[in-house]
Amino acid sequence: MRADITSLFGLNVYTNLGTYVGKVDDLVMNVEEGVISGLALSDISRDFFDVPTKGVIIPYRWVITSGDIVLIRDVVSKFRNKEKEED
Repeated sequence: MRADITSLFGLNVYTNLGTYVGKVDDLVMNVEEGVISGLALSDISRDFFDVPTKGVIIPYRWVITSGDIVLIRDVVSKFRNKEKEED
């Protein structure tokens, strides 16, 4: 996927199932290689992330596509389901 990186700032992030995840606040980038390795999200959904911080960083490999929004794979709920099974 190729896009102007500044176009990602401020976009809402949803899973492929339509669940709100957060808003793109910043990018984690390997400048030497010129690749994005993660998205720093703010305004995160506390349903997905039970963390005391204001934001999280998700791996860029989760991103499916971007346009008016960023669409990611629904991997977070898979982690949750594993946690419930372990309880």
